Amino acid sequence: MGSPFHESLDELRRRTSEKWRRYPSDVLPLWVAEMDVPLAEPVVRALTEAIALGDTGYPHGTGYAEAVAEFATERWGWTPEIAHTTVVPDVMMGIVEVLKLVTGPGDAVVVNPPVYPPFYQFLRSLDRRIVEAPLNVRHRLDPDALDRAFAEAVVGGRRAAYLLCNPHNPTGTVHTREELTTVAELAERHGVRVVADEIHAPLVYAGATFVPYLSLPAAANAFALLSASKAWNLAGLKAAVAVAGPEAAVDLARMPPEVGDGPSHLGVIAHSAALRLGGSWLDNLLAGLDDNRKLLGELLAEELPLVRYRPPDGTYLAWLDCRALDLPADPAEVFLARGRVAFVPGPDFGTGGTGHVRFNLATSPEIITEAVRRMATAVR
Repeated sequence: MGSPFHESLDELRRRTSEKWRRYPSDVLPLWVAEMDVPLAEPVVRALTEAIALGDTGYPHGTGYAEAVAEFATERWGWTPEIAHTTVVPDVMMGIVEVLKLVTGPGDAVVVNPPVYPPFYQFLRSLDRRIVEAPLNVRHRLDPDALDRAFAEAVVGGRRAAYLLCNPHNPTGTVHTREELTTVAELAERHGVRVVADEIHAPLVYAGATFVPYLSLPAAANAFALLSASKAWNLAGLKAAVAVAGPEAAVDLARMPPEVGDGPSHLGVIAHSAALRLGGSWLDNLLAGLDDNRKLLGELLAEELPLVRYRPPDGTYLAWLDCRALDLPADPAEVFLARGRVAFVPGPDFGTGGTGHVRFNLATSPEIITEAVRRMATAVR
């Protein structure tokens, strides 16, 4: 199928999305999670047919959930129960709506920093108390930290939830079955409800295995949020599916019906087409991303050997530890000001983020090479 990535910067700069419009045109934008890819042909076809029909009304039915279930069965050996699903505007808004069902204002939600910045932003706007259980030095879940955080979260008999990022953003960690089983046991012991953000689930490399949290027998009272958004670059086509474990279905049934009017009908069409017909496109993308994660390691070893980099097992995001560079300011500030490369700053990801940047690998090898060259120039 050839390279999955656009190589022409001129072509990419015609895009009007946030990635390509936040910074001036001399900046290489490797920050927000958008990919520099052409859309998968099945998605283009489905959207074009819908536009030609004027099929731009409200979403209806369970077709999207069925597409998720078919994909999950084929790729992960897990089949969500369609009756235990509902469509939501996107993964983050779905998380918010699920948390409203199982926690109240002032209740605690546990997170694993460094973690996706909107977790903090949305939890604060939701008036939830954030309790951190940091990842360990290998970027893996720390059972002792989770045990302490869960205990703190339920003090006084309060309700509490745990917002699990699986696979993890920004580190690219793919949690193992053993790790997730420990999570389920701890959550049950403390009475904490688990809400799993699994938006990056299709983006896992050979050598790692994605385990859907709800596939665990001990996760019956948990929830998961899934979407084709990240794997097929559909962030602008809003739609996601919330899935409840069998014991949580009664809670999901309490979600206000109007939430289901929030997703884009075109989003539902696009995501369903991606999941049903975009498998070969995804495999080609993963091969390109695999090459890119290896390329980044080679370039850093050559140009910036003091930067510590653990290639991600999932996602298209790289978490770079720049602390040994001993820069005069936040690394993202230095790389932007001196190198004209934009990254998400580490401190945005909570505890453990200082001195780091998140690097978006979903672009051409040429752009990655130029970005590392600019970073090295900025440091020198």
